[in-house]
Amino acid sequence: MPFQKIEPEKLSHSVVRQIERLILQGILRPGERLPGERELSERLGVSRPSLREAVAALQEAGLLTTRAGAGIFVADVLGSAFSPALIRLFGSHDEAVFDYLSFRRDLEGMAAERAARLASDTDLKVVDAIFRRMETAHSRRSPAEEARLDAEFHLAIIEASHNVIMLHMMRAMFDLLREGVFYNRQIMFQQRTTRGALLDQHRAINDALMARDPAAARTAIEAHLSFVEEALVAHRKAERSEALARLRFEHEKSR
Repeated sequence: MPFQKIEPEKLSHSVVRQIERLILQGILRPGERLPGERELSERLGVSRPSLREAVAALQEAGLLTTRAGAGIFVADVLGSAFSPALIRLFGSHDEAVFDYLSFRRDLEGMAAERAARLASDTDLKVVDAIFRRMETAHSRRSPAEEARLDAEFHLAIIEASHNVIMLHMMRAMFDLLREGVFYNRQIMFQQRTTRGALLDQHRAINDALMARDPAAARTAIEAHLSFVEEALVAHRKAERSEALARLRFEHEKSR
């Protein structure tokens, strides 16, 4: 018969599985510092030798890393999502920028639909709290803060969709966006009319989620990202026109 004796699981294995699960669910984020050894062993209710054994296993698996004198950190598990060569390629071609926006529109529309159906009340409180901070940043006319909160707002919706594959894919994509690989997000928040439109769009997304209306949430996300695409096209066109005008001006000065 195909039965084997059940053996008690080592404490270190239980610690490994718990930390793995927290990383998988996106609760522990890349680069996040774990509590010190004493505090963490007390929180987990295990001995320090068991914790050290678990940490060693997670380091070997590439999920944790130790920095001398600084502590234990979640490894940059998203960094390997794209090679440096591919990142440079993304940044040098407009085609990648607009494919990125199209990709976001499709996936975030699905995420918003799922979040409206599957998010817990606490998930939605997080989304709403970030939107309220966006309103405050808007009133202070802080483009950098609005751009940062914009990313947080969208990622909170993806987290609320409860799909770990989508979560890690989109975190990797947003990390590239923060680094300015695709475009400078702050550009979107520098013009008064555009800033107002973006806030209204985020309000529509938030309202649909709070009402738990999947169709409205998806429609609002898609409309928002279509607007971002149109605004970016207009900005690129204005840049080209300005470059041409400067050439003409320099030519006229030299005559």
